Amino acid sequence: MSTAFDYATMVSRNLGFVSAEEQEKIRTTPVFVCGLGGMGGACVQTLARAGAERLGLAEFDRFDVSNLNRQVFAFVSTVGEGKLESTLARLADVNPGLAPQTWRAEWVTRLDEILATYKIVVNAMDDLVAGLVLYRKAREHGATVIDAYTSPLPSVTRVGPRDPRPEERLGFGTSALDPRALPPEVVDRCKAREMEYVMLHSSSVRYVDLAIAGEVVAGRRSRPSFAPMVITTGNLMAFEALSLVLGRASGTDCRGWFLDPWRGRIERPRPAPVAWLLGFWVRREMRRLLGGS
Repeated sequence: MSTAFDYATMVSRNLGFVSAEEQEKIRTTPVFVCGLGGMGGACVQTLARAGAERLGLAEFDRFDVSNLNRQVFAFVSTVGEGKLESTLARLADVNPGLAPQTWRAEWVTRLDEILATYKIVVNAMDDLVAGLVLYRKAREHGATVIDAYTSPLPSVTRVGPRDPRPEERLGFGTSALDPRALPPEVVDRCKAREMEYVMLHSSSVRYVDLAIAGEVVAGRRSRPSFAPMVITTGNLMAFEALSLVLGRASGTDCRGWFLDPWRGRIERPRPAPVAWLLGFWVRREMRRLLGGS
């Protein structure tokens, strides 16, 4: 027996968490998500089930068997299928009225068009170069970017138009360079700077094999991913997007925070004097991981 879909019935149990007026904001506010893998898939699923209908989605990859451990739209039946097509089919089974705008690999070159409409952006991809372009364009267009660190712990950041870009805050040294022309060694240096920040400002080092982490930074193996961490991060991103949609205050800023679910703790950036002292140890460990002296 089939039941006719009704949006009001679908979202009726949201009421109490949000008002009817706020639910309409969720339904009609544009949100752009680039990357529909682990974090992006979890984020988009939550937004759709919350009642969001004006979604912009960008993805060009296909599901493979290694995605089954963490990506919410990856199933044995979808291995080999495009992530975008599979995600759209699943979302239509949640809300048949949802008709997202979609882009494939060309989305990076169409950011002026995209960001003219979408002022809330979820960066759920792991392409550092495309991320640099996204953040610079977001500043130009007054868009806020929700993101997460490459970290063994769930994390979330919120970067407003006036906030420093991650490349500035983390000291990539790329601000005057064309992202599309960065040599591989510069990209690797940027990834190492992010890893250094994660080690310095969170307890991530407790929960990752440092030898494997070193191989990841050196480009010798794929990044480890774990379903509880990835899916939780995607849902933290969805919370941030919804807080922006609803105009609710958030305790998240451009530096973000980490969640240590193993110990039930939220970890925020360390005070500058502590970070300065710990930085010596972190940099020494980074040199060791990367095979330096």
